[in-house]
Amino acid sequence: MDIILIPGLWLDGASWTHVAGHLTAAGHRVVAVTPPGHDGGDPRRATYADLVAAVVTEIDNARGKVVLVGHSAGCAVAWAAADRRVDRVACAVLVGGFPIPNGQQVLDGLEVVDGVVPFPGWAAFDGPDTADLDETLKAEVESHMTPAPADFVSATQQLQDDRRHAIPTVMVCPEYSSAQLRDWSEEGFAQLGELRHLDEVAYVDLESGHWPQFSRPEDLADVILRASTVHHRADR
Repeated sequence: MDIILIPGLWLDGASWTHVAGHLTAAGHRVVAVTPPGHDGGDPRRATYADLVAAVVTEIDNARGKVVLVGHSAGCAVAWAAADRRVDRVACAVLVGGFPIPNGQQVLDGLEVVDGVVPFPGWAAFDGPDTADLDETLKAEVESHMTPAPADFVSATQQLQDDRRHAIPTVMVCPEYSSAQLRDWSEEGFAQLGELRHLDEVAYVDLESGHWPQFSRPEDLADVILRASTVHHRADR
């Protein structure tokens, strides 16, 4: 099966290298998307729509149905791409992020400087987000980071095909638990509005920090493989 990996904010496609290796070894065709603005182009000119379009292109290039995997803010992108190609998505695996609903801002709370969003530094993520990252792993994560286009956070999610709610979805909970996520949803957290409409959603507790593709790549790959195996069989 084709598996498309979408990185979170600041990260390039190579940030998935360790996870992609496990998926490829299991026989899957893997594409890790490097977002526009992180590929040598001017990040001030790249838009959220460009990023969604890049993922849609990879879906169109796939041999059959795909598994879409998003990390953090990349979960919003995965969901937007799924909305545009509902019939081509076997399942969505969302890691440490949410299927942002239509009309919601993709992400807020981050400072924009000269048209880009710089990484604010590790102090901003002190606590559960980074509890499993030592200095070596932090340096590795940073080696895959460049400032993100401002539109990647300020854009408004645009969804139009309600059939997306039938896409099987796996919510991977890294620095928070599935119980916490369910509580946030029941409390009416706006960014979790889509969860209440999904026909089939599973929750997986990974018990890591926010960047498990670096700290626990094999375990994260196993979650993705389980999802791809189940839904590949279902599509036959």
